[in-house]
Amino acid sequence: MTRYLNKDTKVCISLAARPSNFGTRFHNFLYDALDLDYLYKAFTTTDLAAAIGGVRALGFRGCAISMPFKEAVIPMVDEMDPSAAAINSVNTLVNTDGYLKAYNTDYIAIAQLLQTYQVSSEQVFALRGSGGMAKAVAFALKNAGFKQGFIIATNEKTGKQLAEQSGYTYQSDMRGVQADMLINATPVGMAGGKDADNMSFTEAEVNHAEVIFEVVALPAITPLIRYAQAQEKTVITGAEVFAIQAVEQFVLYTGIRPDQALFEKAAAYARG
Repeated sequence: MTRYLNKDTKVCISLAARPSNFGTRFHNFLYDALDLDYLYKAFTTTDLAAAIGGVRALGFRGCAISMPFKEAVIPMVDEMDPSAAAINSVNTLVNTDGYLKAYNTDYIAIAQLLQTYQVSSEQVFALRGSGGMAKAVAFALKNAGFKQGFIIATNEKTGKQLAEQSGYTYQSDMRGVQADMLINATPVGMAGGKDADNMSFTEAEVNHAEVIFEVVALPAITPLIRYAQAQEKTVITGAEVFAIQAVEQFVLYTGIRPDQALFEKAAAYARG
C-alpha cells in the first residue's frame, strides 16, 4: 500500500556512532505493512545533548540509542523505566509531548535469546566489554541464573563496577579463563571501525567454547561469527539481538505488536 508523508507523520530516529540500515529498513517495513503514518531514519551525532534537544523540541516520537551513547544520554531524559534504571543503560527513548522516558529493550532481547537457544545457566561465561550493552548482557545472565562468569574489560574502573554490580569476576584479559560461552559486547568486528577485521576472542578461546554470542549487528556476519560457524559452534548473532530489541521499540513507539510472521518478514528484509 502507498503511504504519503504529511505534516502529521510521526518520526522516529536512531542515534549511533556508526549508523546501519537495519533499524531503518525494519521499522519502515512494518510501517508500510501496517499502514502506519510513521517514518524512521538513522543518524549519527557529535553533539548528543543537541540531538536529544532536537528530539524533544521537534516532537520526534521515538529515538533508538546505540553505542556509545547508552549511558551518556541518561542525564538528558525525564524518566527512567525500570528496564533502564536497573542497569543504568538506555537504548530507547519515547517522547510524549516533550517528556522523554527511557527504556532498555536490549535486556529483553538477550534474555529471550538465552531461552530460545536453551543455553544452560551452568555454563561458565566470559563477557568482553563494560559499556551499556555489556550491562544489559550481564544482568540478563544474572537474572537467568548464571552463577559463574567473567567480565573482561580493559577499562578497569567500569569493568570492576559491572563485575561488582552483577556479582561476577573482573579480569582485564582472558588469562586463565576457560569459558563455555563467549560474549562480545564491544565494537570489535563492527563495520567501519578500526577493529572491523578482528575477533574479540582468539581462535583457541573460541575452539574451547560451546556457545558464541556476538552482540555486534553490523555486519550480520562478523569475523567472530564466521570463525565460530566454521568450527560448528552454537552461534547467537547481533542481528538476532537487534531484531528482537527493535520490535520491542516498535511496540513502545506505536502501541502495536506485529504478529510473529510479520516480525520474521521484517527482520529478513532488514538483514537483506
